Amino acid sequence: MKIRNCFLTGAASALMSMMLVHAGPVHAETNPPPSVFLDGHPLSFQTAPVIEGGYSFVPMRSIFEAEGAKISWDTSTQTVTANKDGAILTYKIGEKTAYKNQVRLELPVSGKIIDGSTMVPLRFISETLGNLVKWHEYSRSITISSVHDYETTIEYGVNLRVSPGKDTDSPLIRMLSKNERIHVIREINADWLEVQAQDNTVGFISAKPLYTDYTSPALADKQADELLAFGSKFLGTPYEFGAASGQTDTFDCSSFVRYVFSEALSIDLPRVSYDQALEGNKVGIDELRKGDLLFFSARGLDIGHVGIYAGDGRVLHTYSKEQGVHFEDFDEKWKKRFVTARRLF
Repeated sequence: MKIRNCFLTGAASALMSMMLVHAGPVHAETNPPPSVFLDGHPLSFQTAPVIEGGYSFVPMRSIFEAEGAKISWDTSTQTVTANKDGAILTYKIGEKTAYKNQVRLELPVSGKIIDGSTMVPLRFISETLGNLVKWHEYSRSITISSVHDYETTIEYGVNLRVSPGKDTDSPLIRMLSKNERIHVIREINADWLEVQAQDNTVGFISAKPLYTDYTSPALADKQADELLAFGSKFLGTPYEFGAASGQTDTFDCSSFVRYVFSEALSIDLPRVSYDQALEGNKVGIDELRKGDLLFFSARGLDIGHVGIYAGDGRVLHTYSKEQGVHFEDFDEKWKKRFVTARRLF
């Protein structure tokens, strides 16, 4: 993910209206400190963030430096000066005003000394540095996004939700439409992405390949593991040539692959292997990664069998009434029959 920190260039009135992260009246002593993520990466602090009176405070030097600002500290006046890209922010601990390039800014609450550490209000600092800040109640975490590029395209309308989870568990923010551009802030897991829309709304969408053109090696690895874990639930399921679609009592090679990809990743494939071999992108045998489809000659056909590459030189597939769905070594006997490999995510 491309990271670019920059100062807000909007009117001073916009800065003056900034509010601090509001998480409700939570007492720091009875709850764990919130997690803080900057552009998807967790930040660590020598002194843990604190929520007091519904506002989040973080160690001054740590947050300024994490967000790319150079700072100086005047002990005699307890004043911090942050310099970034020629813009200068000055703030005196305890005051409810700050100055950006000599423009006065109002804070709803002041910074303070907590347990011997100089703590500053997170939202004010981050947004004055041009970043977007979002509090997530479900996980007691705070997202800071400094990126203003929208590199990812919605390919199929998808729901933007308040938290990652089942539809019944997470309220809907709105629908993201096809061709809308978004920025992916971070990968939550194989199923969910935290994203930023162009209207600066932050929420969570399905990570399944159906919905966007976003991918990364880390996400592909997680999704391959999920794909293989789902397929493994059917180990031993009997083989039946021409097995009917829409049932799981029996499979043939291509009905098994089609079912697993559809259920685990929402990827729809044709019914038979030689048509499946036209999907996705071709990869070489020395470029294989987990989740790639392997195609083989069989029954006198150029392509008559398909399996899922499981990593470590193994294949998950079915072709035998004795074994049913099973893992098997991708050994020389199979390499002699190998025709092509295709990558779908």
